[in-house]
Amino acid sequence: MEITVKPMEGYSVVGVKDRLDTMTVWDFEQRVNGLLKEGCTRMVLDLEALEYISSAGLRSLMSLSKKLKSAQGAMAICGLQGLPKEIFAVSGFDTVFRIHGTVAEAAASL
Repeated sequence: MEITVKPMEGYSVVGVKDRLDTMTVWDFEQRVNGLLKEGCTRMVLDLEALEYISSAGLRSLMSLSKKLKSAQGAMAICGLQGLPKEIFAVSGFDTVFRIHGTVAEAAASL
């Protein structure tokens, strides 16, 4: 898994590439929790390059969302496609999270 962080004005774009599963979720959580500690409370998760997400990955996203809300922040997701998009739909997570086509659309929703 590769994680990129692009600071923008008022939010950060967090890109996740490859897989978000039990083997990689710890790294993801360390990275986003570090952003939270630095004061970043508004995040766009760009999942365009995500190839797979497991239940552990979905739980991690839910946990991040709750942490951001408790810090009066917000999270939006963009770029879902292929298998991850299907997993979000089957699990019902596409109704739980704000999901957008592009980073710009997701950022505008924050």
